[in-house]
Amino acid sequence: MKIKIILLFVLFTTIAFGQEVDTTVVFKKRVLESTEVDFLASYYNQDGKKSAVSGGIGSEKLTDITSNIVVAMPLNDDDVLTIDLGISAYSSASSSNINPFNATGASGGKGDDDDNENNNNVNNGANAIAPYGTPWQASSGASKSDQLAAVTVNYSHSSDSRNFIWNADVSFSNEYDYTSVGFGGGIATLFNEKNTELSLKANVYLDQWRPIYPTELHEYSNYGANFLNQGYFSGVTVLDQNGQSSTSYLPSAFKTVNGVNRNSYSASFGFSQVLTKKLQFSIFFDVLQQQGLLSTPYHRIYFADKANYYIGQAQYINSYESPSNSGVYKLADDIERLPDSRFKLPIGARLNYYISERFVLRTYYRFYSDNWDIQSHTASIELPIKLSEKFTVFPMYRYYTQTATKYYAPYETHLSTEEFYTSDSDLATFDANQYGFGINYTDIFTGAKIWKFGLKNIDFRFNHYKRSDNLTANIATIGFKFIMQ
Repeated sequence: MKIKIILLFVLFTTIAFGQEVDTTVVFKKRVLESTEVDFLASYYNQDGKKSAVSGGIGSEKLTDITSNIVVAMPLNDDDVLTIDLGISAYSSASSSNINPFNATGASGGKGDDDDNENNNNVNNGANAIAPYGTPWQASSGASKSDQLAAVTVNYSHSSDSRNFIWNADVSFSNEYDYTSVGFGGGIATLFNEKNTELSLKANVYLDQWRPIYPTELHEYSNYGANFLNQGYFSGVTVLDQNGQSSTSYLPSAFKTVNGVNRNSYSASFGFSQVLTKKLQFSIFFDVLQQQGLLSTPYHRIYFADKANYYIGQAQYINSYESPSNSGVYKLADDIERLPDSRFKLPIGARLNYYISERFVLRTYYRFYSDNWDIQSHTASIELPIKLSEKFTVFPMYRYYTQTATKYYAPYETHLSTEEFYTSDSDLATFDANQYGFGINYTDIFTGAKIWKFGLKNIDFRFNHYKRSDNLTANIATIGFKFIMQ
């Protein structure tokens, strides 16, 4: 499963511990005193055994490294321009199996671009090595790695009283097979001596796929029923369930996708209230609508009512579903098919309580529901502990549970008579636990300097994630905030 992974960073800010606020306005203070620069980085790795690229089984190993630079610049007393530049690079065993056949096989030792119609193979020579693959290991195809580049520009304006703020933003991101353009804006108003805040935000994302299909389906779409004798698989032996040579493989259910656009529309409402000097709560809900190609074109599907066909070494067919299979790959019946619309409704709340000068309790809950029959609950707790004026540590815990979409079924259990189908475990029923900790360093005097920038804050977090389907992940993030002096 190519996890697009696009990881969203949070700017880490200093924890306020019960400071009194003087609401007397003496002069109009600048919204942002000077330029602030955040350097953010994260490392993510995961492993599992339910790859959607391989139809619901196989390695889900993935490594992702992401970096961001966020620059917030005051344009005058009231206006701030923020630019967020990011790049993410990943390597994925799952995605590499869009073309699972080793370069010494079907791609003829020339590498593979996953979409090349004119690859030769080494089976034409006397010393040919037959192509093979396995869902349990990464192949050498170009799709084993990719990069995501993204930029977001946000402009915000605050009224003289600082009780009303509006903002607008535009964004752009691009990777090998996907491009996204977004724009939006929002307003926020504060009243009741700034103890109450109401906010409203709307966003639109206009995205476009450049579809990549599994190798065997890509060749079928190019050459039709006689594809096994042409192009990529010319001279390649296809095996049946008994390991015998066969020419009967015909993925007739497969058709290329009609539309390549995916449009997303969202509106968010928030309400925050300071109840006492020690207690604050907020609630929010979002309304999201998606239209277009909502399935992933390179996720394979295997039907229970269709015969099985393979490329590789026949001795591994009987152990295909085991990691001991190191030499055979099953050919797909079709790709994932999902409806072209989806409505999502998340509703959540936060409750923060100031316990003492050293302890603050932060809690979060969210309920989610959509018209694909997925419902989920998320609950998290964080306990910042102030060790000194400069250091704060915070243990964290998060629990998540969801029901499966009505379109999900595990590996090789869908029927060819169904209209929609997916074997992506992200859309299945599962529970997840996430444990972590963080360390925050704050220098209110910004004593450490790099050129004209003083270091204001360092924030480091580490989390371990484990799902009930045995997907595990580790996530480490670090952020540095500098202020121009």
